[in-house]
Amino acid sequence: MGKDAHLKALEGLKEVKGVEIGTHTSVEELVAGLRGCAFGAGRLAKAVDIYEEMLNEETTKFLGVAGALVPAGMRSILAELVRERYVDVVVTTGANLVHDIIEALGEHHYMSGGVAAANAVRSVDDSWLRDQGIDRIYDVVVHDEAFAHLEDFLRGVFEQLDRKRYSIRELLTAIGENLSDRNSILRCAVDSDVPVFCPAIADSMIGLHSWIYKQTGSLVVDAFDDMKELIDLFCEAKRTGAIILGGGVPKNFIFQSALIAPRAEGKEGLDFAIQITTKTPEDGSLSGATLEEAKSWGKIGGKAKAVTLYCDATIALPIIVAAVRERIERKN
Repeated sequence: MGKDAHLKALEGLKEVKGVEIGTHTSVEELVAGLRGCAFGAGRLAKAVDIYEEMLNEETTKFLGVAGALVPAGMRSILAELVRERYVDVVVTTGANLVHDIIEALGEHHYMSGGVAAANAVRSVDDSWLRDQGIDRIYDVVVHDEAFAHLEDFLRGVFEQLDRKRYSIRELLTAIGENLSDRNSILRCAVDSDVPVFCPAIADSMIGLHSWIYKQTGSLVVDAFDDMKELIDLFCEAKRTGAIILGGGVPKNFIFQSALIAPRAEGKEGLDFAIQITTKTPEDGSLSGATLEEAKSWGKIGGKAKAVTLYCDATIALPIIVAAVRERIERKN
């Protein structure tokens, strides 16, 4: 193959360029420099570009939060996204809400300082931790007393409820209204009028204590009512975008609503999508399913701007949020 043929074959391809870091490079400048890189670096830069466009366009932004990112230290960032309306709807696991409430009640999560010490926490005898009344989440620990405090608080909330039937979203709103911590995700959601959905709430301490309370008190929660509200949010939106941290139930709850809503409105799934995950597609799990796969279902539009970023969300999320904030503040 001659030189001309080689050049023709490369037409339309983008040259890989290394990122340059100066003495005072900002987060946004670093991310902008990553646009010329490949692999995860290029995907990170693309995620920031997509998120910025979601914020600049008239887009209803859905945030899916899997796992237990709150104990890992993501609570303040998630609360900020809600408070500043960088997201409009939150769908999360019960674990994140449980630990958000625990922090709002003045309890805390702990880890030993330094990598070596953190490794020591993970390798400690978990039976010994149990004897000490300490519960472990990877390299984070929390005391049993925090959950006792949670139980007392939830019982107090349930006793104040005066309606016969609540949706899960309405129940979470009532819980948020009883929190005074302005850094709480649930409290910020109440103050900023951002609905919070938790489709698998039974799989959490909130669900457990709700069941315990029902043995002697009156509490009726309809697990299906939220579906209409979430689908209506899609139907009413001019454009829709999703930021998925992890996957699992929050991801599918958002995506299945995107699948149903277009049929009523003549739309074609999500317009924007960002997924941050450490799972790969090989095991067929939802958390590892690519966004391209979702297009086959009509959950994401065929022309949607989307990227799957393979990275720990506790690393990627702060960088993405910091870069987007810098861009918006600079423009303003």
